[in-house]
Amino acid sequence: MTDNTEEIQDYSRLNPDAVINAVESKGFFSDARVLALNSYENRVYQIGIEDEDPIIAKFYRPGRWTEEQILEEHTFSQELHELEIPAIPPIYLEDSSTTERQSLFVYEGYRFALYKRRGGRAPELTDLDQLYWLGKLMGRIHAIGQTKKFQYRPTLSIKSFITHPYDYILEHKFMPSLFIESYKAIVADILQHVESNYQKFPPNLIRLHGDCHPGNILWTDNGPHFVDFDDSRNGPAIQDLWMLLSGERSDQEKQLREIIDGYEEFCDFDRTELNLIESLRSMRIIHYAGWLAKRWTDPAFPRAFPWFNTEQFWGEHILQLKEQLAILQEPPLQIYP
Repeated sequence: MTDNTEEIQDYSRLNPDAVINAVESKGFFSDARVLALNSYENRVYQIGIEDEDPIIAKFYRPGRWTEEQILEEHTFSQELHELEIPAIPPIYLEDSSTTERQSLFVYEGYRFALYKRRGGRAPELTDLDQLYWLGKLMGRIHAIGQTKKFQYRPTLSIKSFITHPYDYILEHKFMPSLFIESYKAIVADILQHVESNYQKFPPNLIRLHGDCHPGNILWTDNGPHFVDFDDSRNGPAIQDLWMLLSGERSDQEKQLREIIDGYEEFCDFDRTELNLIESLRSMRIIHYAGWLAKRWTDPAFPRAFPWFNTEQFWGEHILQLKEQLAILQEPPLQIYP
């Protein structure tokens, strides 16, 4: 998901031959095996390499990020990797004309990066031992993330995660007319609560993974590693933690305690940020609907999300927002000794 307003979405020339040619232009020789991976914002492929392990090629959505923003993402994941934190950075190659190491390449107008293939499965979020381990690693990531802020990448803000997607949905007439007034009212109420929480508990902004859901954590027999830093941004530390929670309130509080216990072995945690969890969850729900709306002209999205932009979807979306508003009015999750 993104904050930028640019909507260039042309992947029409990115066929298998172009993907192979792009990879081979950087000195890798393909065995012609190309597998499209599960990615919608960008296009990501696994490419077989002769006599070597396959590599991953990530082609950035045209117009989404600036070059400076992409390179900041690369630098952050490389910084973590060099400190033996299991984050997967891009492959850096030496430019023969400048002798400088580069991680962002261009082929026929498409910007792309290459990665070593790393397998794994999603973590078991009900396993408290795994959550404790993840907490320790998130503490290490944030200890580095708080040393400075991103200069070019965006900040997780109320405007970009509520106001902009809300305006886009209404301006482009995605919302069926029978739901418009209910949608306006419920978003206005949520916005009031979120703004109030941010004023009462202003977060300390650090560099984050930004989209740390279980799909971006690959668990192996040797432990987890973090992938896809594409949504890295400045934001509160709790943003990288709350998406690891699941189940009833009592379950989430047990899970949160394990995560924070591990986290605080490496980084202090400001417990006032617990007050922001449901605000951030609300922001993500609204932003997600806006993201789908904004990408709806990309042919990949109607195929992958056929249920979006139906009366049923919008009715369920408003119901979800009403339920979230009720949760916003409850006491925040707590960590008990």
